[in-house]
Amino acid sequence: MFETNPNNRRIAVIGLGYVGLPLAAAFGKIGSVVGYDINPSRIAALRAGHDATQEVESDDLAAAAGLAFTTDLAELAACDTYIVTVPTPITAGKQPDLSPLLSASKMVGELLKPGDLVIYESTVYPGATEEDCVPVLEQASGLTFNTDFFAGYSPERINPGDKKHRISDICKVTSGSTPEVADLVDALYARIINAGTHKAESIRVAEAAKVIENTQRDLNIALVNELAMIFGRMDIDTEAVLRAAGTKWNFLPFRPGLVGGHCIGVDPYYLTHKAEAVGHHPQIILAGRRLNDSMGGYVVSQLVKRMMRDGINVACARVLVMGLTFKENCPDLRNTRVVDIIEELKDYGITVDVYDPHADSQAAQAEYGISLIEEPQPGAYDGVVLAVAHREFKALDPVQIRSYGKEQSVLYDVKSCLPKEASDLRL
Repeated sequence: MFETNPNNRRIAVIGLGYVGLPLAAAFGKIGSVVGYDINPSRIAALRAGHDATQEVESDDLAAAAGLAFTTDLAELAACDTYIVTVPTPITAGKQPDLSPLLSASKMVGELLKPGDLVIYESTVYPGATEEDCVPVLEQASGLTFNTDFFAGYSPERINPGDKKHRISDICKVTSGSTPEVADLVDALYARIINAGTHKAESIRVAEAAKVIENTQRDLNIALVNELAMIFGRMDIDTEAVLRAAGTKWNFLPFRPGLVGGHCIGVDPYYLTHKAEAVGHHPQIILAGRRLNDSMGGYVVSQLVKRMMRDGINVACARVLVMGLTFKENCPDLRNTRVVDIIEELKDYGITVDVYDPHADSQAAQAEYGISLIEEPQPGAYDGVVLAVAHREFKALDPVQIRSYGKEQSVLYDVKSCLPKEASDLRL
């Protein structure tokens, strides 16, 4: 029997990262939910009330009285609703990597029983849920889709580090593999979403909606990045231009910079992959991606030119990079494009020190082979790159940031955090 009352569904959340943990905690405040992750140390930390991603505070974890954590699949056997929130990265060749998603699908498939429901939140291209994941569920379970078990898709909209827009405060797009299932999925999420839900016409529509959200942002940022390059050649301050243009009521407030992270720097490649599979070669989307992926190299080229113009020996130079995470005020290192700046500087033979009070040093070493320094050395650097607008950096007096450099040094403010006159270069 398929249970249609959302209050009677027994929920398991698969994957307790930036997306899964806030979701599990929200459900845990109103009922029982099992949070599963393959990482034992992650589970141990969560049981102790500590979230390394800083997305869920200890008080909120404690308030989620119905949430239990486990690495044991046997503890999921009593569940009938599985919400999959594993990562969907890209390969080195910028192709979708569905391996975590398909592995999770196989695992869930081995648990499935008649009447069960599997909901995916991971970002994918349109069609992936029903064309890629469902066959794995069927094969692993021996059950028939839309007869024995059902599927839904509700794209995540987590914004790491954002303490204002929390999961309950963001409208949730929902969908299901049948009209009845779509109603159930919508009702399930409506229990925890104060901002309301939007029931999409199909799973494919919901998948497409998610993937274009970040593609649109990617293209808008690419535009202002190109404008920054143009205005740089014209010796016009880009930030001043954007402030002036922003006085018009319908001007969109995008700013230039590095475009990384698990969403904006990744999602467009899922859409372009599917577009090419159906015979369309996307031009505007890929052009925006190429430009945004080139920004690290552009920053370094501008820095090196200025250093050379100022008589600094680049080959013997030492540069401080302030910030490594992909965005401000959070420890998220996924797909950070600050590494492009670091690698490009090293290609010039420059010694690079990286300082970030938010990044985990072990994660930085494991993911990128980067050893973070504990504190910058005053007067030690030929160049300083303010790459991430962490609150700690914005709170510093520009004179102190400048003091990290030698008497003859170059300060590049990538995020325009400082007053214009305080830096030598900025986007």
